[in-house]
Amino acid sequence: MTDAAPPREVKTLYVAEAEDGIRLDRWFKRRWPHLSHIQIEKLARSGQIRVDGSRAKPQDRLTAGAAVRVPPIPDPRVRDPADKPRISDRDAAYAKSLVLYEDDLVIALNKPAGLAVQGGTKTTKHVDRLLSAWGEGMDRPRLVHRLDRDTSGVLLLGKGPEAAKRLAGAFARRQAKKTYWAIVIGNPKPAAGQIDLALKKSGINDFEIMRPADPKEHGAEPAETAYVMLSRAAHRAAWMALRPFTGRTHQLRAHMAAIGHPILGDPKYGTPESAELSGPLKLQLHARRIELDHPGGGKLIVEAPLGPEMKAGFAHFGFSEDEADPDPFHGVKRMR
Repeated sequence: MTDAAPPREVKTLYVAEAEDGIRLDRWFKRRWPHLSHIQIEKLARSGQIRVDGSRAKPQDRLTAGAAVRVPPIPDPRVRDPADKPRISDRDAAYAKSLVLYEDDLVIALNKPAGLAVQGGTKTTKHVDRLLSAWGEGMDRPRLVHRLDRDTSGVLLLGKGPEAAKRLAGAFARRQAKKTYWAIVIGNPKPAAGQIDLALKKSGINDFEIMRPADPKEHGAEPAETAYVMLSRAAHRAAWMALRPFTGRTHQLRAHMAAIGHPILGDPKYGTPESAELSGPLKLQLHARRIELDHPGGGKLIVEAPLGPEMKAGFAHFGFSEDEADPDPFHGVKRMR
């Protein structure tokens, strides 16, 4: 069941059978694409969103038949007076400088490492805020997926509710082919393969970490990643292409650490050995390429050039980005 118009009163909607396992925030975004992640978080944090009568977090997964309390949803055409004022001309120019591709329905940004996608209690400059550079209300682009703060690369946005809905749906259905580049310690063997290892979130806030878990363990989520070694620097380090088939928090970082080859420059999932090899290098993880159906028809393929953090890693180990196959995962499919 879907609700096209924003409800003006509290409603109870039920999770469809086909939506079993969907995250709460994605369930809301499917119905009201104009809602920002921050708005959904506020509604959940204040207890206005409830699932089967209980408070819920945006990342909680829903089960078929669950009753979701839906509070009045802000009209996309009306700007909330509590919203922060428009960004400065300088910030707007900065946002526009990140554009890799733009048309009437889609914007692709090259997100730099260190810039958060969404805000938090200690984060005031983030991509979601910078989207005011394109306008407010219906003119404001919508986030349709996320990247970690310290991961650089392609970030897609939808222009208008319908385009955002179609893009978000492609990510939710795992139809987007994402290729990441990473530099890891050592040489994975075999040089190409797939990691099928469930992950579970442990800890809180800044100490939150994803750890390997038994698939039957409460809170464990299935996670699948394909990998291919593109080049290596003797036995010290390897340049990897990574393709996540699922979208778990820190999935690539946790999976590479789990097989004994943590990504360099990663303070959370690294080891003393990888930290020593990393030296001053920042996180060596870059969202290089995204391929998916364009909401207006045809294919959309966007690639992001390396940022200064990854360039430093490539220079240090002698890798050259022009040596890589644009799609090293051609023909590779999920294991299950």
